[in-house]
Amino acid sequence: MNTSFKWIGALALAITATFGGAMAFTHGTDAQESDIIAGSAAAVDEAIEFVAKEVVQETPAYDPDDPFVIKRVLPIEGPIKYGEWHWDDEGIPDGPLVMTVDLQARVISVFRNGYEIGAAAALLGTPEHPTPVGTFPILTKERHNVSEKYGNAPMPWTLRLTWDGVAVHGGSTVEVGYASHGCIGVPDEFASRLFDIANVGDVVIITDGVMTGVGGSLSTES
Repeated sequence: MNTSFKWIGALALAITATFGGAMAFTHGTDAQESDIIAGSAAAVDEAIEFVAKEVVQETPAYDPDDPFVIKRVLPIEGPIKYGEWHWDDEGIPDGPLVMTVDLQARVISVFRNGYEIGAAAALLGTPEHPTPVGTFPILTKERHNVSEKYGNAPMPWTLRLTWDGVAVHGGSTVEVGYASHGCIGVPDEFASRLFDIANVGDVVIITDGVMTGVGGSLSTES
């Protein structure tokens, strides 16, 4: 599977690649095998002649010292399922933290110094209560937050993005058929890890159906 490109949010970014978070898809061709005669080397050779070679997307040239250039995406096999999350920050150098969310992929990705260290399926809003698109700095961190707007619903590990209630938080069941009132709900363990490393002012970029990959930019400067 080619993991060079995946869904990663970035509507407001100054880049030339198309953007979107951590769902990656590849396509292949199955070898057609027929009438293979046991013990016949010629038949085996003929059967494997049309196996397609892997198509590898070239990585664009980039500055390896730029902390906002994507240097790695996690090697996740297939689309991320609801309730699933991945985390690997071992050996990753310190640097700016940027989170990306794509509404079409329904995935949140976490980058530190340009390396993707986390990815999870996300619970997003409905057409009546949509998750907003744009670039949002974290306004506050609230470990034991509850939603006064929605019946004191628990929102642990809240990273507040807007003053009217949109946040990244845990406490939600991330499954098919569930939705939020515009927040980005993630599995509790993922929310806990993210809360531990995120700081007020770190940026969350939310887009609707865009993609990029290694060599793309996470810079918020236009």
